[in-house]
Amino acid sequence: MSTSTTTSPLLSRHGAVEGDGRDAGVAWHYGDPVREQRLLAEGLAAVDLSHRGVVTVTGPDRLSWLHSMTTQHLLGLGPRESRESLVLSPKGHVEHALHLVDDGETTWITVEPGTAPALVAWLESMRFMLRVEVSDVTAEWAVLGEPLGSESAAGEGVAWVDPWPGLVGDTVAYGPVEGHPASGRTWRELVVPRGSLEEALGDRPLAGTWASEALRVAAWRPRLGFETDHRTIPHEVDWLRTAVHLHKGCYRGQETIARVHNLGRPPRRLVFLHLDGSGHVLPDAGAPVLVSGGGEREVGRVTTVARHHEDGPVALAVIKRSVPEDVDLLVGTVAAAQTVVVSG
Repeated sequence: MSTSTTTSPLLSRHGAVEGDGRDAGVAWHYGDPVREQRLLAEGLAAVDLSHRGVVTVTGPDRLSWLHSMTTQHLLGLGPRESRESLVLSPKGHVEHALHLVDDGETTWITVEPGTAPALVAWLESMRFMLRVEVSDVTAEWAVLGEPLGSESAAGEGVAWVDPWPGLVGDTVAYGPVEGHPASGRTWRELVVPRGSLEEALGDRPLAGTWASEALRVAAWRPRLGFETDHRTIPHEVDWLRTAVHLHKGCYRGQETIARVHNLGRPPRRLVFLHLDGSGHVLPDAGAPVLVSGGGEREVGRVTTVARHHEDGPVALAVIKRSVPEDVDLLVGTVAAAQTVVVSG
């Protein structure tokens, strides 16, 4: 996956430390990541996500066209109503995650940093004779992450409201429905003119991606390119609950969705890990997950590591579905207690 080349003007803020990898171009933190995380959890701060890609689709066929190619039901989507949808490969592997909201004239889609050009190229190849126009508008529009669950107000721009962890449409959960740790969570992405980031922020404090990623991990929320690789199918990371409609028309990869749901179980599952924080160094993303005890064997990989302001060091990992739920795990040399996210 490509990384972003867009540098945010908010990096000029006092104390800003730039992120790296896929989150380069925006602040990792502004000097006090624990305080920033608390403010974000309390609904008082916002996060600069202006490195995310922004794509627009216009034309009278836009929703029916996107409906026919992606995993979610998009027909009849009302103005400022949000959906999450996926683009799959022919074999059902996740290629793009679309945060999608329509304002009545334009469908706005935000995507992972650096992925907008590839998405636009694929969409252009699928236009045929339909009345749609696709544009990468990342250079003109930017994203702010906010701990709000409401649609945008008049004059505020459009906002994608995250449905996680609710079940959207005709679908199924591979993790808990009642008692999910993200129950009650609110989050949205506000799309604003890139030159108006400061104005849209107002007098609210900023939190960095250190804070937002820690809260995402605590919510068991998968992220493209972090919890996914070239083999990931949506079932493995519990993405059916928000992004896949099980009884809509054909789309690329639908056969895998139906087969795994109806006849089998996903080969891997997502787990939440409490890491032993007694050491000073935490494992990196990609570190092997091992079954503890005699004959240690690798059963998966860590996908995201974070420091939560209440729970301490935590992580998400993708492991083999056959691993027992009560077994002790190691991440490298760090002990990890697993909480099963996806029981499969």
